[in-house]
Amino acid sequence: MEEFEVSDASKKTKTIYISTIFSIALVLLMLGMLGLILVHAKNLSNYVKENIVLNIIVDEGAKEADVLTFQKELNANPAIKNTQYVNKEMAAKNLTADLGEDFVNFLGYNPLLSTVDVYLKADYANNKSIDELKASIAKNPVVKEVIYQSSLIDMVNKNINTIGLIILAFAAILLIISIALINNTIRLAIYSQRFLIKSMQLVGATRNFIRKPFILLAALHGLIAAFIAILILLGILYYAQREIPEIIILRNYTEFGIVLLSLVGIGIFITAISTAFAVSKYLRLKIYDLYN
Repeated sequence: MEEFEVSDASKKTKTIYISTIFSIALVLLMLGMLGLILVHAKNLSNYVKENIVLNIIVDEGAKEADVLTFQKELNANPAIKNTQYVNKEMAAKNLTADLGEDFVNFLGYNPLLSTVDVYLKADYANNKSIDELKASIAKNPVVKEVIYQSSLIDMVNKNINTIGLIILAFAAILLIISIALINNTIRLAIYSQRFLIKSMQLVGATRNFIRKPFILLAALHGLIAAFIAILILLGILYYAQREIPEIIILRNYTEFGIVLLSLVGIGIFITAISTAFAVSKYLRLKIYDLYN
């Protein structure tokens, strides 16, 4: 009979620990997804900014050698990510492909001008930096005109900043909720061990001696939960990349690694701290309070 009770209690404890691990893993999964959203938001913001184009219209009388020299000067500018030279013939070919008919034969001449498309680095994709760059570029004799949509750049920067603030606020709220959920899960798990904790205290065990095995076990559970969350997260990322191949532009292994390592740290830290507080609570209680 006694062996049956011990076995039944052992099974119940294992069930509690397993449910605790999976509950923590789900919370860490939410945190991990949020972390990746934050990483992607930054990369997506940079991607959008770095695809804003400044169209430099080349003077019709400029020699191609001079234009190529000018392009090299642009590429050396720290504000510019890259440039693309599109001559008249290439521009006509691209427009013909878009229209579906040869407009050059219809008109009898090619009315298009050569251009140099300039793509800026994300930090310089704002109207102030672009205006300064535009003034510098316009001084070159091969340049006829510099065109860019200032209203579009303002709208992009404004929307990105707004979305960034919303994501950060959501991240803060979710982090608080996650900590509360993990803390409550741990407290419920420790609640089932309250009589064992008090029994150890009554036979003379010190508080640190009692707390230590619970904290170490909680840290192990946090580690296991973090690895479960990471495996699920990697599975989601793999599936997402298969369905949407374009998101490969947002991939950054360093930042991904930081997010995944952060999950491990958060899982261990929160479970260990919550366990320490929960065990301390039951160590302070009187025996008759354990039944309440």
